[in-house]
Amino acid sequence: MLLLCAIASGSNGNCYYIGNEREAVLVDAGISARQTIARLQQKNIDPTLIKAIFLSHEHSDHTCGARVLSKRLHVPVFVTSKTFMSMYAHLRPSAPKFFIPGTTIAIGSFKIASFIKNHDAVEPCSFTIEYNGHHVGVFTDIGSICDNVRQYLGMCHSLFLETNYDEKMLWEGRYPWPLKKRIASEHGHLSNDQAYELINNHGSIHLKTVFLSHLSAENNTPDLAMTRFTPLRHRYNFYITSRYAPGDVVRVDV
Repeated sequence: MLLLCAIASGSNGNCYYIGNEREAVLVDAGISARQTIARLQQKNIDPTLIKAIFLSHEHSDHTCGARVLSKRLHVPVFVTSKTFMSMYAHLRPSAPKFFIPGTTIAIGSFKIASFIKNHDAVEPCSFTIEYNGHHVGVFTDIGSICDNVRQYLGMCHSLFLETNYDEKMLWEGRYPWPLKKRIASEHGHLSNDQAYELINNHGSIHLKTVFLSHLSAENNTPDLAMTRFTPLRHRYNFYITSRYAPGDVVRVDV
């Protein structure tokens, strides 16, 4: 059995929980340690099950709580050396565990595989977390769909998938033109349409659970994101994540 939960998901903070009865890992720690622990407890998740934190890239909405949270829970923070050096100095974990993208790390009964993706960061990574043959992907902050994304997504049984923006809302919205271009660039974020095409074309027959993640507060809505995936609801169970509160805790039998 696995428990999956987006503790926070959005430009104001990201944190994803993957755990079983005995242990768990977090991908990203982009809200304060106090908020993270409170949100876990709100969902009746024991924070002491967490054995490691993995950071995807240096942006503060993915890293700002890692230093304090690792000290409070007495767990290591895994990060690439380039990402560590690009973090704000006061946010850097005090005893980082460095990994090389493309390698796999064992944490208890979990195997965490990392890979490089396209995003406007120094060494951005995404992850799959494998337990008992079940692969959970955390695929957010992806500007364009590269071979790595296709390959690792094809392994996934469950997936946190970025659906950052609706094309019409972005281009007709109030953001300045340079910011619109950055979001829609090859090193920005995935739109609802891009995410739809990704899992429609590359999701395997094993993929069943999809969390629509990292929704923009300005350029997307939960209804728009969900509606875009209506044609795939016969294939997948969809859940919406939130920037304001922890999302659904989904139990997956493995």
